[in-house]
Amino acid sequence: MILRTNLSSQISFSNISTHYYKPQNAVERSVLTCFERIPTDISTSSKEGTLQVANEICETIKGCQQEGKMCVIAAGAGATQRPLFAELARIHKEEQLSFYNVIFFNLYEYFPLTAESQHSSFSHIKEHFLSKVDIKPENIHTIDATIPQDKVVPYCLEYEKLIKDAGGIDIAILGIGREGNIAMNEPGSTLSSITRLILINRLSKAESAINIGVENLPPCSITMGISTILAAKKIYLLAWGEEKASIIKETIEGKITDSLPATFLQTHNNISVQIDLGAASQLTRIKRPWLVTTCDWDDKLIRSAIVWLCLKLKKPILKLTNKDYNENGLSELLALYGSAYNVNIKVFNDLQHTITGWPGGKPNADDTYRPERAIPYPKRVMVFSPHPDDDVISMGGTIRRLVQQNHDVHICYETSGNIAVGDEEVVRFMHFINGFNQLFDNSQNEAIKSKYAEIKTFLKEKHEGDMDNKDILTIKGLIRRGEARTSCTYNQIPLDHVHFLDLPFYETGKIEKNPIGEKDVKIVLDVLRQVKPHQIFIAADLADPHGTHRVCTDAVLAAIDLEKQAGAEWLKDCRVWMYRGAWAEWEIENIEMAVPLSPEELRAKRNSILKHQSQMESAPFLGNDERLFWQRSEDRNRGTANIYDELGLACYEAMEAFVEYKIKV
Repeated sequence: MILRTNLSSQISFSNISTHYYKPQNAVERSVLTCFERIPTDISTSSKEGTLQVANEICETIKGCQQEGKMCVIAAGAGATQRPLFAELARIHKEEQLSFYNVIFFNLYEYFPLTAESQHSSFSHIKEHFLSKVDIKPENIHTIDATIPQDKVVPYCLEYEKLIKDAGGIDIAILGIGREGNIAMNEPGSTLSSITRLILINRLSKAESAINIGVENLPPCSITMGISTILAAKKIYLLAWGEEKASIIKETIEGKITDSLPATFLQTHNNISVQIDLGAASQLTRIKRPWLVTTCDWDDKLIRSAIVWLCLKLKKPILKLTNKDYNENGLSELLALYGSAYNVNIKVFNDLQHTITGWPGGKPNADDTYRPERAIPYPKRVMVFSPHPDDDVISMGGTIRRLVQQNHDVHICYETSGNIAVGDEEVVRFMHFINGFNQLFDNSQNEAIKSKYAEIKTFLKEKHEGDMDNKDILTIKGLIRRGEARTSCTYNQIPLDHVHFLDLPFYETGKIEKNPIGEKDVKIVLDVLRQVKPHQIFIAADLADPHGTHRVCTDAVLAAIDLEKQAGAEWLKDCRVWMYRGAWAEWEIENIEMAVPLSPEELRAKRNSILKHQSQMESAPFLGNDERLFWQRSEDRNRGTANIYDELGLACYEAMEAFVEYKIKV
């Protein structure tokens, strides 16, 4: 059997016609891209886009070699560039392309660094690229972040001179941050900025730490400025995955502003943006194609168009008129269906059928138009939760409903979540253990006293960014297990139905995780074979900042795929539902099951989230959203219900939404 551990990359929530992103000629391209201010190529995958850029760069290098010129390349250490570096290294090794005429400049370096620092920007570029090709050492230029701060300004001017003396940059390779930062040029960077020292904001620092797998980064960066980058003869901007979709839309279709430095790229006359379908998903030609071209209409695109029209005009579905369609680029639908009334009824019924108070299926009921089948009843249900609170954050109301409707619910926590526990929580629990020991253990257990003193000393001497030792990670994992058990008990789930998988890929004790492997998949496979569920719920927050959700989902999908290859009978009677909620919510056009929550049920969901006390205000991965997770969850659930209400459907307090993952058995 073949182990496939990247199946999440094949998840597509809509059927995007190739003519939206693969124009046949210049005229068609100009029509499709009328909202775009930067030339943009959309690939079906990051691999396809990487190959295209790598080939173009290699052709430039070859061209310079034929002319007897040097080729000056500037790049940074972001995760986006790594596949490109790997492909360039492959071409060097397998196709014998020499990089002897390449001069390399590092785009940025974290500051300050010590001579012993192992996690500099340059060290990652060297590991993934420079050490694998034959660039001459004297042609490699990076930024010395060990210099005293009072010498940074003249040093930056000298770096600018090095670039000028090399003949200027021929190729600049850029990634993009979630706030539109390029090469660490933070929001507020000006068009005239040159190489300089800047303060890294909190979100960029967290994103960079995840990208290079470091617990703690210096507070500043010496970065190549906007004007220096724009002086390059050719610029490539790369972005992969739906987590970059919103910032790519703003960069390509938005106005130029220093609050989003990437928009300055609109002023360059030789720039190429290379993105995959995930990163392109918010562009007008992909999300709202009816505004730029004729459409290949399917049910989802029709639903998307009508929801968009309703929200734009602030009208419920059944009040839309022929005039509304004609004036907003949707006359094609009138030609297809004959009238606005016919389309309205179709979409209204389509959305109405997504709403169900029976997420496990309603027994003894006609399930023709219900999201879930009536039988078998009751169902064995497995909820896979990447961290020990994602289950209740994303679908806590649905879990309670499933339990109350007598389904056999199992919760599988895929990782320990131990690195997301603050040190103060360890201290609090150790105080309790020590006090309990003193009060109730007459033998005054010396082992506990010794361990208590050892942990106190470690935490006292621990510096910011230091890794926890094994004992502290174990305690942090126990804290999260205890919280998860309490939450499950609150939701009336028996503790023998609570499974802690502790997938090995996660247990590194640091932000950087190991690749998913056979051991991870086997653990998931074993628990699936033990329960043989009729329903599986998995996380589909594939754009979560730390990437754990995607890896955990890949582990479940890989296990399901192995069972499919083995012809497992139980899988033929199983459905897989994808949830979101921790970082984003489903778009209305994609929702296939919407579970309404009453005010009391929403309050109970909040209470189950609050059982995870270590993840309240002290959780280290809250991102740039100041709301706590229970607040985010409630706002998103209420937001989904409000949209259904605005569309003229039933009005509920809140809704949790799901999309089915189709298993082809």
